[in-house]
Amino acid sequence: MLFAVRMDVDIPRDLDPEVRGDLVAREKAYCRDLQKSGEWAHIWRCVGQYSNLSVFDVADNEALHRILWNLPLFPFMTIEVTPLAQHPSDLAAEDVA
Repeated sequence: MLFAVRMDVDIPRDLDPEVRGDLVAREKAYCRDLQKSGEWAHIWRCVGQYSNLSVFDVADNEALHRILWNLPLFPFMTIEVTPLAQHPSDLAAEDVA
């Protein structure tokens, strides 16, 4: 299943710099591992914001839930999830028919 996910990050400015550095490093490693597995299919930065738009390709809702809840920065995020389905006007849809 494909999901579009917007993640807005709001780390408190007074968070200990070492804690912040550790969280960000763990987040990056987790993200890279999920990209290598194919579950985190795409990630784009939202210019001028501490936000991203991502596409996840996972087995089901529970798989996405597990991934998101395990993000090291999850406690500091606002997340919006949108399930995706192929659009009939997509040129790629013609290749399947």
